[in-house]
Amino acid sequence: MRKRILISDIAKNLGVSVTTVSFILNGKAKEKRISEGLTKRVLDYVKKVGYKPNQLAQSLRTGQSKILGLIVEDISNPFFSNVAKYIERIAYDNGYHIIYCSMDNDETKARELIQLFYDRQVDGYIITPPEGLEDTLSNLIKNNVPLVLFDRYIPQLETHYVVLDNFNGAFEATKHLLENQNNRRVGFVSLYSNQTQMRDRLDGYMKAIDEFQQQAFIKKVKIDENEDSSIDQIHEFISANNLDAVLFATNYLAIDGLKAVKKYNMKLPNMVAFDDHTLFKLYEPGISVVTQDTSAIANELIHTLLNEIKGKNKELQKIVIPSELLVRGSSVISEETLEQTSLK
Repeated sequence: MRKRILISDIAKNLGVSVTTVSFILNGKAKEKRISEGLTKRVLDYVKKVGYKPNQLAQSLRTGQSKILGLIVEDISNPFFSNVAKYIERIAYDNGYHIIYCSMDNDETKARELIQLFYDRQVDGYIITPPEGLEDTLSNLIKNNVPLVLFDRYIPQLETHYVVLDNFNGAFEATKHLLENQNNRRVGFVSLYSNQTQMRDRLDGYMKAIDEFQQQAFIKKVKIDENEDSSIDQIHEFISANNLDAVLFATNYLAIDGLKAVKKYNMKLPNMVAFDDHTLFKLYEPGISVVTQDTSAIANELIHTLLNEIKGKNKELQKIVIPSELLVRGSSVISEETLEQTSLK
């Protein structure tokens, strides 16, 4: 590791004062009437030797750490990891770094992480809030801490958010399944959750069911349910109700559904899942999905947060990103399709 270069080293090597170098590095050359020639000479030398300012000292001086906190449900989930990737890229281009972590829909863990980031003096937060976090988020807002929610929001909190159009996504997916005349019994597998994205997906499913005058079949799984139990419950739900098709409210519930097909040697029902996954492209037939434009979501999130930090948001940003139904083989399965499917 190379020896750290200090401002005093730069000043000594250039034969100028430490104060002069400090003014130039902090963009105050014109204000302090330092010549353009000397300014260029210092900046060129700084670039040549690869000087990096002390982050802590800079933070104390400017009141900004240039660090943003990203707290999501599960960073290993492809949806969240893709959003994080785009956010990190845009943040870096704007001079910020991202610290991100998972809270696993655990209210206590989320509170601890928010406090940890607060102690680290992050400049702002992007959070997918679990249930029960209202008071903690309300305190951030009261303390004028820049905050943007995503994937879901809390209706009683006046804050910025970026979400998917979950209602129409679920409506169009259910409608797509019901337009196949072989699908009269279409079920919905979701979570025991009062989060807005889950409520909207259920409401979208119900609207399509009502429009087609069909019976609703709804199964909810506990958020913290173990995998084996989830697989067994989904199998029982599909078999007991003799379902033709299923809309899964999350990609991981859909994966449990595919595991149920394999474990119990079931016929694959027509199905659509919310949020794409690499596995869905490898399965045969491919799994139809309601996709989210992760690039657009990330772009809206980071720019909304940066504008809030800079005081540029004149009103609350309540951004809803359109969903898109990506049709693959799983939602157009005919009677001739093989009864047993498996991973390639």
